[in-house]
Amino acid sequence: MTSLPETAAPAAAKSSRFATVLRTPLGITTIFGVLMVLFMVIFGPIIWGAQSTVADFGQLSAPPGPGHPFGTDAGGRDVLARVMTAARLSVSMAMVATALGVCGGLLIGLLPVVVPRRGARFIVSATGIAIAFPSLLMIMVFSVAIGTGVQGAVLAIGFAMMPSFGRLAQTMSASVAGRDFVLAARILGVSKTRILLRHILPNVAEPLTVNASLAAGGSLIAFAGLSFLGLGVQAPDFDWGRLLNEGLEKIYVNPATALAPAAAVVFVGVVFTLLGETLSRGFGIEPLLSRRPRALQKIAAPKPEAVETAQEDTVLDVRGLRVAAPAGANWTHPVNNISFQIRRGEIVGLVGESGSGKSLTCMAVAALLEDPLDVSAESVRFDGSELTQDGKIPSRIRAAALRKQLGTRLALVFQDPSTSLNPALQVGKQVAEIGQLHEGLSAKEAQERAIERLGDVRIPEPKRRAKQYPYEFSGGMRQRAMIAMGLMGSPALIIADEPTTALDVTVQRGVLGLLKAVNKEENAAILLVSHDIAVVTGLCTRVLVMYRGSIVENVDVEDLIAGRAKHPYTQALLAAVPTMKAEKGEYFATIPEGTVFSTSVAEPIAEEVA
Repeated sequence: MTSLPETAAPAAAKSSRFATVLRTPLGITTIFGVLMVLFMVIFGPIIWGAQSTVADFGQLSAPPGPGHPFGTDAGGRDVLARVMTAARLSVSMAMVATALGVCGGLLIGLLPVVVPRRGARFIVSATGIAIAFPSLLMIMVFSVAIGTGVQGAVLAIGFAMMPSFGRLAQTMSASVAGRDFVLAARILGVSKTRILLRHILPNVAEPLTVNASLAAGGSLIAFAGLSFLGLGVQAPDFDWGRLLNEGLEKIYVNPATALAPAAAVVFVGVVFTLLGETLSRGFGIEPLLSRRPRALQKIAAPKPEAVETAQEDTVLDVRGLRVAAPAGANWTHPVNNISFQIRRGEIVGLVGESGSGKSLTCMAVAALLEDPLDVSAESVRFDGSELTQDGKIPSRIRAAALRKQLGTRLALVFQDPSTSLNPALQVGKQVAEIGQLHEGLSAKEAQERAIERLGDVRIPEPKRRAKQYPYEFSGGMRQRAMIAMGLMGSPALIIADEPTTALDVTVQRGVLGLLKAVNKEENAAILLVSHDIAVVTGLCTRVLVMYRGSIVENVDVEDLIAGRAKHPYTQALLAAVPTMKAEKGEYFATIPEGTVFSTSVAEPIAEEVA
């Protein structure tokens, strides 16, 4: 299989990208601006602090001159000295307010990921209501309620910023939470809190960083506005907003008394904006939680119950599985009362058109479906253990023992390798995660095993590749890494949900060959979900045909190839497969519009509907 050319290490690549950005006009301007702001904040009060309070009664509201570059105010004090002295208080308080708003908003935005659904809905609704109020009005209300002064202004601005950052974090975390790499983490049995910190937060950090820089400029203006209105800094202290208020009365005598603090606010606000843009272009955001998780409590997996001799060779036995979804006042059943078995070491294909319920069946068996979907079954036995409780399959997020059982013995390979891995984490760390979660391995031991597994799935130079990020892998290598992740445990069953759909033909062959090798060497059963009849017949020994939420036929591959399929839907699928024997100009076989097949295996008939 063709692999990508060697690339520099991620740290070197990020450093090079950052250095490139700093050499651009944007980077140079940002560096100059940040240095200017730091100089004002650090050295302003030191150099001009004493001079800012000295009154020259002989030069009240004097215009700019040799001794006073920006003139003096109504009290005869130097305008430049007061503006430079006020820089520390103005900028530092704006930064504190921004930090308060961002942290509080981040907490509000990410809570729906970990709290129960009802609590999540309440938080989202409350955030939407809060956003409906104008932020300036909220700042003024909070300021009056908390009290005037520096502390009141900081708290008011921070509280007013929380809803907007909360909604931003909610939107971004929801989009990331739907990605395949988060689902992969759930399959491994990762807790909600760890998913939040390790997988979601690093992927929303960059836009939050940019927006925090923009918000810092906004909070600086808001802080100055409160002081201008008399609700912020109180005498004898002063910031740029208070200086602007004092200079406004004498703006026609000496305009610099008002223009100088206003220019300072604008300048620092622009610097914050440039800084955010530079950071977003130059920095790669590292995960915030890369250390080993705390030792997990030892939770005993469900003990296998006594099974009949005929079932000892069965790794998955599903009976009467149903998935119900709300449809207005009623319920619809996208998976309706299906039953099937998979034996150890067997490769079974699951085929059917889009929407027939194939992926939903796999997700239900893996205990990954949550409210509002309702999953029930007469019995689902996996690897000798009964997964159902009172006729229901509980979500593995809520069942710790189920997480351990399925996290080590069940592996899933997803359709799109580009979304199957977390882009913010090194591949080796993602593969090693199951070893830390369920095998009790240290970070070093899990990493060593992950390197071995990457080598087992024929990824060249596994030690070097383990330190790379998913964007440095080709599509086929990302799919191999997903298989390696499943092999970190001892999987009894691998569910491959259309694993080759997004890959080219050459890479498809490599991935399918690898799955077959894993099946042979590890004796792991494989359930292959696919639309491609040719792929299924070339890899599987038995095929389950799914139609409208039901399994309508269970047929051996030999019978399928020989044309001995009994159900008309299966026959129609086979007829739709193009062959090299087709005559030129001959139309492809299609299922006539309006045809509805029976979902009963006992009654394989087709009906025409008007």
